[in-house]
Amino acid sequence: MSAPLPQRDRIRLAVVGLGYVGLPLAVAFGRKLPTLGFDVNLIRVNELERHHDHTLEVSGKALREASRLQFSTDAGRLHECNVYIVTVPTPIDEYKRPDLRPLEAASRTVGESLSPGDVVIYESTVYPGATEEVCVPILERESGLVFNRDFYVGYSPERINPGDHEHRLETITKVTSGSTPEAADFVDELYASVITAGTHKTSSIRVAEGAKVIENIQRDVNIALVNELALLFHRLGMDTQEVLAAAGTKWNFLPFRPGLVGGHCIGVDPYYLTHKAQQVGFHTDVILAGRRINDGMGQHVAHRVVRLIQKNDTHPACCRVLVLGLAFKENCPDLRNTRVVDIVHELQDYGVGVDVHDPWVDAAQAREAYGIELVTDPAHGGYDAVILAVAHREFVSPGAPGLRAFGKPGTPLFDVKGALPKADVDGRL
Repeated sequence: MSAPLPQRDRIRLAVVGLGYVGLPLAVAFGRKLPTLGFDVNLIRVNELERHHDHTLEVSGKALREASRLQFSTDAGRLHECNVYIVTVPTPIDEYKRPDLRPLEAASRTVGESLSPGDVVIYESTVYPGATEEVCVPILERESGLVFNRDFYVGYSPERINPGDHEHRLETITKVTSGSTPEAADFVDELYASVITAGTHKTSSIRVAEGAKVIENIQRDVNIALVNELALLFHRLGMDTQEVLAAAGTKWNFLPFRPGLVGGHCIGVDPYYLTHKAQQVGFHTDVILAGRRINDGMGQHVAHRVVRLIQKNDTHPACCRVLVLGLAFKENCPDLRNTRVVDIVHELQDYGVGVDVHDPWVDAAQAREAYGIELVTDPAHGGYDAVILAVAHREFVSPGAPGLRAFGKPGTPLFDVKGALPKADVDGRL
């Protein structure tokens, strides 16, 4: 006989992992249910207890209003809960293979706390089958319980867009799934209690996993197409942004723009699906081709900037370049998988001295993650080239004259984001 699912009025929820995904979720549930926000990072937990979120995704007011939410680094407190939502990161390693270690570690921690009838829901991005093939065996081993008899599993992929204050957790349709029809209903109803945009229940966990991973692959491939066009149009002496603006007058033209493709999803998720494809002997031509193009755009930017420097009769090894922005997107402190580092490293390979300035990014995180020492107050008039790499409002609002002031007379300005008028810059994607 299968263990009964938790009764609606007796749910005690745990959110495991309090990053960009987990914290908004914990706050949303913490307004309605007894909720424990668990993270192994004591510094993170301490700041949240002070009602401060350094990721800027949740305000202090929202943290205070989540009156039923508590935070802890004590794994022993997970025993108090009967529903667990796992929101840990799923990165790739240096060989672009899925790194499931955080997910496996979280599964071990949760497994040690499971009791009959408990439900474990995963939100971390994975390939189809990972939840049941990787996570469930760990939960069974650590708990001594039997899957779908003693405990149940669900999958509801995260759709958080860091820095986006319009599309929030509650206003984005939530895909849900469960390991049994009853578990699927339970998971769907749980999320429906906090998601005002509604839910979409799928027939299986694998479908929900697949839906998540292709959401970002679709964007990645479309951006790759536009990036490839940008490479071609540059060789043809054409301005890509102008071509796209003309093409965009057609009602069904998709408004993708060239640029660097980083972040926690678009630049990572394709490798999860291609990993699974390789396991079943399927070669993904289009997905991998898109990844190769997008991963090479930082190198392309660096090459073009070096050519602009050389046109000024300056040798790259004798010059200094200012890169404005290190976060993976504008008006956001998120550094995960930022591809601005590709520009920096390629310039350094030319012998160029590079300073990086980003008022949104934590300097200690930049140093730890990428070995980059941020410049807090770049000297005006001292650089041989300026690169607008991230369109933070602090960089865009002064316009080209304000950015050129960092350079010597005649210093080229390259706009990676297409944030400034064509006539005001010396190069752009």
